[in-house]
Amino acid sequence: MDPRDLIKRPVITERSSELMEQNKYVFEVDRRGNKTEIRQAVEKIFGVKVLKVNTLRTPGKLKRVGRSVGRTSERKKAIVTLTPDSKPIDFFGS
Repeated sequence: MDPRDLIKRPVITERSSELMEQNKYVFEVDRRGNKTEIRQAVEKIFGVKVLKVNTLRTPGKLKRVGRSVGRTSERKKAIVTLTPDSKPIDFFGS
């Protein structure tokens, strides 16, 4: 699997911004990817050293609009911890 297909997008929230100060970055990843593949993809795309990868799966929720009922899509997030000597990832181009 291509690394750019595995890492879908960074998750930018207030909590993930606080984690960036601790060298932790949050990404939305493909559901089929495992921790080893995520580690290799982040190292290849951003050119950094990864210390640890934690993953969590968020199941889809039932949503209702009027009479019709649907389900939001299932997501998988990865919290990637970089080594202390690694350069930070710059999402905002500053």
